Amino acid sequence: MSDVNREIRAHDLTPGEVSRRAGVAVSALHFYEREGLIGCVRTTGNQRRYHRDVLRRIAFIRASQGVGLPLVEIREALATLPTGRTPTKADWSRLSRSWRSRLDDQIARLEQLRDTLDDCIGCGCLSLRSCQLTNPGDELRQYGNGPVRLLGRS
Repeated sequence: MSDVNREIRAHDLTPGEVSRRAGVAVSALHFYEREGLIGCVRTTGNQRRYHRDVLRRIAFIRASQGVGLPLVEIREALATLPTGRTPTKADWSRLSRSWRSRLDDQIARLEQLRDTLDDCIGCGCLSLRSCQLTNPGDELRQYGNGPVRLLGRS
């Protein structure tokens, strides 16, 4: 996602400045670039410079990762944002709405895990009848006793 068509501006940021302001390591910036999540421009001396809108993109990436979204989905979402201008609040709202049902499902699974965690940790065996989290209806009984999920069976 190199922004070769974009000009270097006087207020563009160095990797160190972005790192400090965004709270990420410079190596994370390079990783985000390789993954196509952010872009930079290069000076005539081949040094990276970032437009200020990259700070919002990084904040979005980190928040999205924080709720468990994979990089592939984050990349797809960022690809829908406009180039050449800082995304607006409406742009960000559109992205967050697209993930609402997925996050609601994830929250429901986490609540189920929280509510049944005592049984899960205490069971010692993923094929017990009482394990409604990973073995509803004792569907793993056909594989016998023991941690059958760990053996690669489904």
